[in-house]
Amino acid sequence: MVSRVEHPAGGYRKIFETCEELAEPIAAQVTGRIPPWLSGSLLRLGPGLFEVGSEPFYHLFDGLAIMHKFDFKDGKVTYFRRFIKTDAYVRAMTEKRIVITEFGTFAYPDPCKNIFSRFFSYFKGVEVTDNCLVNVYPIGEDFYACTETNYITKVNPETLATLEKVDMCKYVSINGITAHPHIDTDGTVYNIGNCMGKGASLAYNIISIPPAQKDQSDPIEKSRVVVQFPSSERFKPSYVHSFGMTPNHFVFVETPVKINMLKFLSAWSIRGTNYMDCFEVNETMGTWIHLASRNPAKYLDVKFRTSAMNLFHHINCYEDQGFVVIDLCTWKGFEFVYNYLYLANLRQNWEEVKQAAMVAPQPEVRRYVVPLDVYREEQGKNLISLPYTTATAVMRNDGTIWLEPEVLFSASRQGEEKRSAKKYTVFTR
Repeated sequence: MVSRVEHPAGGYRKIFETCEELAEPIAAQVTGRIPPWLSGSLLRLGPGLFEVGSEPFYHLFDGLAIMHKFDFKDGKVTYFRRFIKTDAYVRAMTEKRIVITEFGTFAYPDPCKNIFSRFFSYFKGVEVTDNCLVNVYPIGEDFYACTETNYITKVNPETLATLEKVDMCKYVSINGITAHPHIDTDGTVYNIGNCMGKGASLAYNIISIPPAQKDQSDPIEKSRVVVQFPSSERFKPSYVHSFGMTPNHFVFVETPVKINMLKFLSAWSIRGTNYMDCFEVNETMGTWIHLASRNPAKYLDVKFRTSAMNLFHHINCYEDQGFVVIDLCTWKGFEFVYNYLYLANLRQNWEEVKQAAMVAPQPEVRRYVVPLDVYREEQGKNLISLPYTTATAVMRNDGTIWLEPEVLFSASRQGEEKRSAKKYTVFTR
């Protein structure tokens, strides 16, 4: 008799396989006991369709969005899922091909069109995807699925039906917004996106969407720009996945992973590129950390600098004794981590996946501490006096303040984010 031992990660490829919608919720198999007082719904988003007809998607962030719902009631759980009926999904299903370019997959023109129609279709400009596969969050009394473009999609949290596509560019000056907003205690939603700033140069706007309105009007129509951060480069904004917020400040970490906007606007429509083709790295800039006060809303023009890193998720930010403490899930160095998330790499056998993770940028939880009161005469000394951290901030001769972090966690060659930190003062969420 031959015994068979299955590797704990043996089923990991299931994550990258297309799934079907469910006609109705199904009962989940529960191991253990769910408290009877736990009642409510958990909504999650992700890629659910990895090919259309014979055309595959190539990157993890390309698959068409599907929403998952877990309902908890009386110690029982049901599960339901439906595709978000975005333009990207509906047109792909109608034409049986990939119609809109995604993060790492270029959508070719309709092969049924003649050569002249295909040629001119390249000059219609960039058609930005609305494939909202990243996150879902409330605005007022409604729920919106989102990605990292200017489009968000209203959904029904009960039936998971797709209700309305919203273009945030119609309401505020942004080119796209992150999928990780902050929701204040009163329900105000804050987010950040790049924009065209002063002097025809790129910048970053913090926007706010107010809470539910007493007159039942749409809060999105009352969206506004709160404050603007400058960009380290005129035509190349940094890739922004999240930002930080405390009771009195906004925190923006500008990394050296850049979007070449000239390439995005020109090469895209002429020769056919995808989002990944438009990323590049400015190895010399390091990382810039920006602060702005919230009331009054004002950019604090102090040059905080640190070494180059990748950053996607903020753990938390809080204020303590005249300092802003910033805990981050970083990736060492400046190489773009998304380069390692092509599906061809992720679908390899487990040993090859682990080998690839060994050479990819490695995760590190870092704590940076930013002083709010800075004086020119303090050059050369550590400005941080908090007793529980080894993070430092030193003013240099040119007036910049160099930040060195305290490393809270460093996973050598594990290739995954770990979120942990010390001394939390939780403000949002």
